[in-house]
Amino acid sequence: MDRHDFARALARDAGKLAHRGFGTSATSMKGVHDVVTEMDRAVERFIRDAIGRRFPHDAIIGEEDGGRDGERLWLIDPIDGTANYARGLPRYCVSIGYLERGVPTLGAIYDPGNDWLYSAANGEGAWQDGRRLAVSTVGEMSAATVECGWSTRRTTDDYLALLGRVMRAGAAIRRAGSGALGLVDVAAGRSEAYCELHINAWDCAAGIVLVREAGGFCNDFFAGDGLAGGNPLIATNAVLRDPLAATIGIPVVT
Repeated sequence: MDRHDFARALARDAGKLAHRGFGTSATSMKGVHDVVTEMDRAVERFIRDAIGRRFPHDAIIGEEDGGRDGERLWLIDPIDGTANYARGLPRYCVSIGYLERGVPTLGAIYDPGNDWLYSAANGEGAWQDGRRLAVSTVGEMSAATVECGWSTRRTTDDYLALLGRVMRAGAAIRRAGSGALGLVDVAAGRSEAYCELHINAWDCAAGIVLVREAGGFCNDFFAGDGLAGGNPLIATNAVLRDPLAATIGIPVVT
Protein backbone atom coordinates (compact mmCIF):
# COMPACT_ATOMS: atom_id res chain seq x y z
CA MET A 1 0.00 0.00 0.00
CA ASP A 2 1.46 3.40 -0.99
CA ARG A 3 1.16 6.51 1.17
CA HIS A 4 -1.89 7.80 -0.69
CA ASP A 5 -3.90 4.60 -0.24
CA PHE A 6 -2.63 4.35 3.33
CA ALA A 7 -3.71 7.92 4.13
CA ARG A 8 -7.20 7.38 2.71
CA ALA A 9 -7.76 4.23 4.73
CA LEU A 10 -6.29 5.76 7.87
CA ALA A 11 -8.41 8.92 7.65
CA ARG A 12 -11.58 6.86 7.37
CA ASP A 13 -10.63 4.55 10.24
CA ALA A 14 -9.65 7.51 12.44
CA GLY A 15 -12.90 9.27 11.60
CA LYS A 16 -14.94 6.24 12.57
CA LEU A 17 -13.12 6.23 15.90
CA ALA A 18 -13.74 9.95 16.38
CA HIS A 19 -17.45 9.60 15.66
CA ARG A 20 -17.88 7.27 18.62
CA GLY A 21 -17.45 10.28 20.89
CA PHE A 22 -19.43 12.76 18.77
CA GLY A 23 -21.10 15.24 21.10
CA THR A 24 -20.23 13.18 24.19
CA SER A 25 -16.43 13.18 24.59
CA ALA A 26 -15.16 14.92 27.74
CA THR A 27 -13.80 18.41 27.02
CA SER A 28 -11.28 20.86 28.43
CA MET A 29 -9.86 24.20 27.29
CA LYS A 30 -6.37 24.72 25.85
CA GLY A 31 -6.92 28.46 25.58
CA VAL A 32 -9.53 31.08 24.77
CA HIS A 33 -12.15 29.45 22.51
CA ASP A 34 -9.73 26.52 22.03
CA VAL A 35 -11.55 23.39 23.14
CA VAL A 36 -10.02 19.92 23.18
CA THR A 37 -11.75 16.60 23.83
CA GLU A 38 -10.46 13.30 25.11
CA MET A 39 -11.19 11.90 21.67
CA ASP A 40 -8.88 14.44 19.99
CA ARG A 41 -5.99 12.89 21.87
CA ALA A 42 -7.17 9.31 21.34
CA VAL A 43 -7.56 9.80 17.58
CA GLU A 44 -4.14 11.42 17.26
CA ARG A 45 -2.55 8.51 19.12
CA PHE A 46 -4.36 6.11 16.79
CA ILE A 47 -3.05 7.90 13.71
CA ARG A 48 0.49 8.21 15.07
CA ASP A 49 0.62 4.53 15.94
CA ALA A 50 -0.57 3.52 12.47
CA ILE A 51 1.98 5.74 10.71
CA GLY A 52 4.74 4.55 13.02
CA ARG A 53 4.03 0.92 12.20
CA ARG A 54 3.80 1.43 8.43
CA PHE A 55 6.39 4.17 7.89
CA PRO A 56 8.66 4.10 10.95
CA HIS A 57 11.18 6.57 9.54
CA ASP A 58 8.66 9.29 8.65
CA ALA A 59 8.31 12.38 10.84
CA ILE A 60 4.97 13.36 12.39
CA ILE A 61 3.57 16.65 13.68
CA GLY A 62 0.12 16.65 15.26
CA GLU A 63 -2.05 19.33 16.77
CA GLU A 64 -2.19 17.74 20.20
CA ASP A 65 1.24 16.17 20.70
CA GLY A 66 3.50 18.23 18.45
CA GLY A 67 6.43 16.45 16.83
CA ARG A 68 9.42 17.05 14.63
CA ASP A 69 10.03 18.07 11.02
CA GLY A 70 11.61 15.75 8.47
CA GLU A 71 12.02 15.12 4.74
CA ARG A 72 8.93 12.89 4.86
CA LEU A 73 6.44 14.57 7.16
CA TRP A 74 2.86 13.78 8.19
CA LEU A 75 0.70 16.63 9.52
CA ILE A 76 -2.26 15.49 11.61
CA ASP A 77 -5.36 17.25 12.81
CA PRO A 78 -7.23 14.46 14.60
CA ILE A 79 -10.47 16.44 14.83
CA ASP A 80 -10.68 19.71 12.92
CA GLY A 81 -13.76 21.59 14.05
CA THR A 82 -13.54 20.40 17.66
CA ALA A 83 -15.90 23.11 18.94
CA ASN A 84 -18.58 21.80 16.56
CA TYR A 85 -17.77 18.20 17.42
CA ALA A 86 -18.01 18.79 21.18
CA ARG A 87 -21.43 20.42 20.76
CA GLY A 88 -22.88 17.70 18.56
CA LEU A 89 -22.71 19.72 15.33
CA PRO A 90 -21.64 17.44 12.45
CA ARG A 91 -19.20 19.89 10.85
CA TYR A 92 -15.86 18.33 11.70
CA CYS A 93 -13.31 16.03 10.12
CA VAL A 94 -10.04 14.14 10.37
CA SER A 95 -7.29 15.75 8.29
CA ILE A 96 -4.05 13.99 7.33
CA GLY A 97 -1.52 15.79 5.15
CA TYR A 98 1.87 14.65 3.90
CA LEU A 99 4.87 16.74 2.79
CA GLU A 100 8.00 15.63 0.96
CA ARG A 101 10.97 17.96 1.48
CA GLY A 102 8.60 20.73 2.52
CA VAL A 103 6.20 20.34 -0.43
CA PRO A 104 2.54 19.40 0.23
CA THR A 105 2.24 16.12 -1.65
CA LEU A 106 -0.94 14.35 -0.59
CA GLY A 107 -3.90 14.78 1.67
CA ALA A 108 -6.84 12.81 3.01
CA ILE A 109 -9.82 14.30 4.83
CA TYR A 110 -12.70 12.26 6.19
CA ASP A 111 -16.04 13.86 7.13
CA PRO A 112 -17.72 11.37 9.50
CA GLY A 113 -21.00 13.30 9.68
CA ASN A 114 -21.62 12.67 5.98
CA ASP A 115 -19.39 9.59 5.54
CA TRP A 116 -17.46 11.43 2.82
CA LEU A 117 -13.80 10.72 2.11
CA TYR A 118 -11.73 13.27 0.22
CA SER A 119 -8.20 12.72 -1.04
CA ALA A 120 -5.65 14.14 -3.43
CA ALA A 121 -2.05 13.57 -4.46
CA ASN A 122 0.13 15.69 -6.67
CA GLY A 123 -0.63 14.96 -10.31
CA GLU A 124 -3.52 12.60 -9.51
CA GLY A 125 -6.46 14.97 -9.11
CA ALA A 126 -8.76 15.54 -6.14
CA TRP A 127 -11.50 13.07 -5.32
CA GLN A 128 -14.53 12.48 -3.14
CA ASP A 129 -15.35 8.78 -2.89
CA GLY A 130 -14.40 8.14 -6.51
CA ARG A 131 -15.89 11.36 -7.91
CA ARG A 132 -13.38 13.84 -9.31
CA LEU A 133 -13.59 17.33 -7.82
CA ALA A 134 -13.27 20.69 -9.55
CA VAL A 135 -13.32 24.20 -8.16
CA SER A 136 -16.15 26.60 -8.97
CA THR A 137 -16.03 28.56 -12.22
CA VAL A 138 -17.80 31.61 -10.75
CA GLY A 139 -15.86 34.66 -11.80
CA GLU A 140 -17.74 37.57 -10.23
CA MET A 141 -17.34 38.62 -6.63
CA SER A 142 -21.03 39.52 -6.61
CA ALA A 143 -21.85 35.83 -7.14
CA ALA A 144 -19.12 34.38 -4.92
CA THR A 145 -19.30 32.88 -1.45
CA VAL A 146 -16.15 33.26 0.62
CA GLU A 147 -15.61 31.46 3.90
CA CYS A 148 -13.62 33.64 6.30
CA GLY A 149 -11.99 31.55 9.00
CA TRP A 150 -11.47 33.05 12.44
CA SER A 151 -8.53 32.69 14.80
CA THR A 152 -7.83 34.14 18.24
CA ARG A 153 -4.25 34.63 17.05
CA ARG A 154 -5.42 37.77 15.26
CA THR A 155 -7.42 40.57 16.82
CA THR A 156 -11.16 41.04 16.59
CA ASP A 157 -10.55 44.28 14.68
CA ASP A 158 -8.42 42.41 12.13
CA TYR A 159 -11.18 39.86 11.56
CA LEU A 160 -13.93 42.45 11.27
CA ALA A 161 -11.79 44.38 8.80
CA LEU A 162 -11.37 41.20 6.73
CA LEU A 163 -15.13 40.63 6.68
CA GLY A 164 -15.68 44.23 5.66
CA ARG A 165 -13.25 44.05 2.76
CA VAL A 166 -14.77 40.83 1.43
CA MET A 167 -18.33 42.08 1.76
CA ARG A 168 -17.56 45.46 0.18
CA ALA A 169 -16.06 43.57 -2.76
CA GLY A 170 -19.51 42.05 -3.25
CA ALA A 171 -19.11 38.50 -1.90
CA ALA A 172 -21.32 36.62 0.51
CA ILE A 173 -19.50 35.35 3.58
CA ARG A 174 -19.62 32.20 5.64
CA ARG A 175 -17.94 30.77 8.71
CA ALA A 176 -18.60 27.12 9.61
CA GLY A 177 -15.85 26.24 12.09
CA SER A 178 -13.53 23.87 10.20
CA GLY A 179 -10.69 25.17 8.07
CA ALA A 180 -10.06 21.75 6.55
CA LEU A 181 -13.67 21.38 5.44
CA GLY A 182 -13.65 24.99 4.26
CA LEU A 183 -10.84 24.04 1.88
CA VAL A 184 -12.74 20.91 0.86
CA ASP A 185 -15.71 23.10 -0.06
CA VAL A 186 -13.47 25.15 -2.36
CA ALA A 187 -12.08 22.00 -3.98
CA ALA A 188 -15.61 20.65 -4.47
CA GLY A 189 -16.96 23.92 -5.92
CA ARG A 190 -19.35 24.50 -3.01
CA SER A 191 -17.78 27.86 -2.26
CA GLU A 192 -15.51 30.10 -4.27
CA ALA A 193 -12.84 30.77 -1.66
CA TYR A 194 -11.56 30.15 1.81
CA CYS A 195 -9.38 32.68 3.63
CA GLU A 196 -7.97 33.04 7.12
CA LEU A 197 -5.56 35.58 8.57
CA HIS A 198 -3.77 32.89 10.57
CA ILE A 199 -4.15 29.11 10.41
CA ASN A 200 -1.94 26.27 11.57
CA ALA A 201 -0.23 23.84 9.21
CA TRP A 202 -2.07 20.73 10.42
CA ASP A 203 -5.42 22.44 9.69
CA CYS A 204 -4.66 23.09 6.04
CA ALA A 205 -1.88 20.80 4.70
CA ALA A 206 -4.29 18.21 3.27
CA GLY A 207 -6.77 20.81 2.03
CA ILE A 208 -4.13 22.73 0.12
CA VAL A 209 -3.37 19.65 -1.97
CA LEU A 210 -7.08 19.08 -2.59
CA VAL A 211 -7.65 22.64 -3.78
CA ARG A 212 -4.64 22.68 -6.10
CA GLU A 213 -5.47 19.26 -7.56
CA ALA A 214 -9.06 20.41 -8.13
CA GLY A 215 -7.74 23.22 -10.31
CA GLY A 216 -7.61 25.95 -7.68
CA PHE A 217 -4.90 28.15 -6.24
CA CYS A 218 -3.46 28.78 -2.78
CA ASN A 219 -0.87 31.17 -1.45
CA ASP A 220 2.54 29.76 -0.54
CA PHE A 221 1.45 28.84 2.97
CA PHE A 222 4.61 26.93 3.88
CA ALA A 223 6.92 29.86 3.10
CA GLY A 224 8.82 31.30 6.02
CA ASP A 225 7.56 30.01 9.36
CA GLY A 226 4.35 28.46 8.03
CA LEU A 227 5.08 24.95 9.23
CA ALA A 228 6.00 25.81 12.80
CA GLY A 229 4.14 29.07 13.36
CA GLY A 230 1.26 29.16 10.89
CA ASN A 231 0.54 31.73 8.19
CA PRO A 232 -2.32 33.48 6.40
CA LEU A 233 -4.17 31.34 3.87
CA ILE A 234 -6.27 31.97 0.80
CA ALA A 235 -7.66 29.33 -1.57
CA THR A 236 -9.79 30.13 -4.60
CA ASN A 237 -10.27 29.58 -8.33
CA ALA A 238 -8.31 30.98 -11.26
CA VAL A 239 -10.74 33.77 -12.13
CA LEU A 240 -11.11 35.18 -8.61
CA ARG A 241 -7.49 34.60 -7.64
CA ASP A 242 -6.10 38.07 -8.30
CA PRO A 243 -9.09 40.26 -7.32
CA LEU A 244 -9.72 38.32 -4.13
CA ALA A 245 -6.05 38.24 -3.17
CA ALA A 246 -5.89 42.01 -3.67
CA THR A 247 -9.03 42.47 -1.60
CA ILE A 248 -7.72 40.38 1.28
CA GLY A 249 -4.05 41.32 0.95
CA ILE A 250 -2.68 37.76 0.66
CA PRO A 251 -0.72 36.94 -2.51
CA VAL A 252 -1.36 33.58 -4.22
CA VAL A 253 0.91 31.46 -6.39
CA THR A 254 0.19 28.99 -9.17
